[in-house]
Amino acid sequence: MYTGQCLCGDITFEYDGPLGPISLCHCSQCRRAHGSAFSASAPVQAVRFRILSGDNRVTEFESSPGKYRAFCSRCGSQLFSRVDAIPGILRLRVGVINEPLGKGPAQHVYVGSKSDWFPITDDIPRYEKTERTNDPH
Repeated sequence: MYTGQCLCGDITFEYDGPLGPISLCHCSQCRRAHGSAFSASAPVQAVRFRILSGDNRVTEFESSPGKYRAFCSRCGSQLFSRVDAIPGILRLRVGVINEPLGKGPAQHVYVGSKSDWFPITDDIPRYEKTERTNDPH
């Protein structure tokens, strides 16, 4: 079981399933949305994800056709993204999880559009786009 919350604490959630592989996405949309060099997320099953409090604070933004980014309307914390093409899967932002994850990132994706100010210095796999073409990162 994983629990988590946004920065202000208005939104809390739980997830009672396994986390998929953690991806570090370097695309320009993720960099803008997070104000950082990359986002860190893992796929999760939507049916096992529950908002416990603050459901009225969850706001979605359609950042590209059929892709939605969910965040707290009060503090702006990114929570997850979802795409219409892959129903039932959310990409949970792992930085909002309370518990230790017990694993590190599995891959860097969209390194073809990464920032020039952050060098990738680890040995995990790198992909110009994504490992799978249907990965909503």
